[in-house]
Amino acid sequence: MHNTSASSHGNLTGFVSKQEDEQMGIRTSYKQGTPSWVDLATSDQDGAKSFYGSLFGWSWDDNDMGDGSTYSMAQLKGKSAAAAYTQRADEASQGIPPHWTTYITVDDADAVAGKVAGAGGQVFMEPMDVFDSGRMAVASDPTGAVIAFWQPKAHIGSEIVNEAGALAWNELITDDVDKAAAFFKAVLGVDVMNQTEPFPYSMLMVDEKPVGGFMAKSPEMGPMPNVWVVYFSVDDADSTAAKAESLGGKIMVPPMDTPVGRFAGLTDPQGALFSVIKLNEVTP
Repeated sequence: MHNTSASSHGNLTGFVSKQEDEQMGIRTSYKQGTPSWVDLATSDQDGAKSFYGSLFGWSWDDNDMGDGSTYSMAQLKGKSAAAAYTQRADEASQGIPPHWTTYITVDDADAVAGKVAGAGGQVFMEPMDVFDSGRMAVASDPTGAVIAFWQPKAHIGSEIVNEAGALAWNELITDDVDKAAAFFKAVLGVDVMNQTEPFPYSMLMVDEKPVGGFMAKSPEMGPMPNVWVVYFSVDDADSTAAKAESLGGKIMVPPMDTPVGRFAGLTDPQGALFSVIKLNEVTP
């Protein structure tokens, strides 16, 4: 985790305005290239459900996956907000810690996966159907950060965003922003906008609106891997960070003000990284 992340966001509210014709915060669709879903691979599913339920007010809808596992869908105001499941044993045995995964909406998972290798990435999971929910693939970009691609069917992704307890932003922390940006431009057909002030930051653009970010890894971040970081909106970053700590989580980046809001970097009791942010009020 790091101490500069959210301060770089030129416009975190791009996530709010991706479909301006929809009620603020409620989503019924996403355009290709837009981060649209997050789920948590954890070593303690019940513990994680308790932690995030207490922290964000989530209730849970458990879905039997037919193989003995359960995919727990987090509900916020009756809408799907995120999910959690028990991390696969082979992942844990490789030393991969509990983690949040970002999913990017695509029109055709097979077509996108077919472009990954040519753009310098690697496909880890070939496109596969997830019941009638959608079709997914998992890959890494050329810098090694893992990303999932989601072709929606019955499940569009997060049905609620940017309200307290809901997804607000997705940001890739990487040691080579240019290489990662070129990859996503190639496989998704999206644009990337670079800014230099207040310091270098790049944004994933869909229909000329920012929907995600690319942040260069800095020395003070230490040996953290290249990774997508998930931000959840909150009403108060300070009280949320304190509550997370009281529930067994850790504060990795103390609450700090940024141009787009006050944020904090946290880990849950199982060690998964995530951030929270109180977004500044936006004038239409």
